[in-house]
Amino acid sequence: MTSPYPFTPKIFPVDGHRLSYLDEGKGPVIVMLHGNPTWSFYYRNMVLALRSEFRVIVPDHIGCGLSDKPLDYPYTLATHIANLTELIRHLGLHDISLMVHDWGGAIGMGFAGRHPEMIRSLVISNTAAFLSARIPWRIWLCRLPWLGALLVRGLNGFAGAAITMAVTKKMPADVAQGYLQPYDSWRNRVAVYAFVRDIPLAKSHVSWQTLAEVEGNLPMLQKKPLLILWGGKDFCFDDWFYREWLRRFPKARRHYFAEAGHYLLEDAGPEVVTMARNFFRETTPHE
Repeated sequence: MTSPYPFTPKIFPVDGHRLSYLDEGKGPVIVMLHGNPTWSFYYRNMVLALRSEFRVIVPDHIGCGLSDKPLDYPYTLATHIANLTELIRHLGLHDISLMVHDWGGAIGMGFAGRHPEMIRSLVISNTAAFLSARIPWRIWLCRLPWLGALLVRGLNGFAGAAITMAVTKKMPADVAQGYLQPYDSWRNRVAVYAFVRDIPLAKSHVSWQTLAEVEGNLPMLQKKPLLILWGGKDFCFDDWFYREWLRRFPKARRHYFAEAGHYLLEDAGPEVVTMARNFFRETTPHE
């Protein structure tokens, strides 16, 4: 049986830890950034569809996927942006298209806003890169110091729940297993819990100022080609976030998938692949 993840990742050492990433194909560069609790597995079909004409880079954030999962580590937005920056510098990338989802939005837009001259185009889906006090009660519970640790790290109540809550179509068993494989123990779910707790809801939070900077730099990207692909049945990044993106980027192309959930690539994969590929083709200069 064909593996749903038929890739051989590469390794980039960052601060003494191994960051795993895909580097597939040749051509104009596309960097894809996942969120929590996914990993590069989320983009597997996109990579397969695009690598014949693009160079596709998909990192696993430290603590996620096949990257190292250190227990004593600053799992903050600033650290993830710094790691992405180091990887991009290491690979010598420029003229980049970004595709972002969930936490990948804040991380990717964090890099893009600081380096707009390096960005060619952007595709965003079910994410945020601006401050908001909106948080579902189920995620709020997962932030609590003792109960949250028990739910997320002990009972796998975040990554495990996501394989049903984040989709409107039932995942095949091997796909569900693919999402869960890297997060198979209390230890390996350290970053899943850390990401939940890193959502800045107050000015005193360690990542508040970082996200405020990300938000403040969004106007630097106003002139970049932007495509918004949105799942309308997302319990977390709901229509409020979609409207907020449209308010900030009124000229963006957009497509709203009314019946798709948070894991848009699982619920509407073929359509999303086609739209994204066409967009990348159209926004890539022809030599």
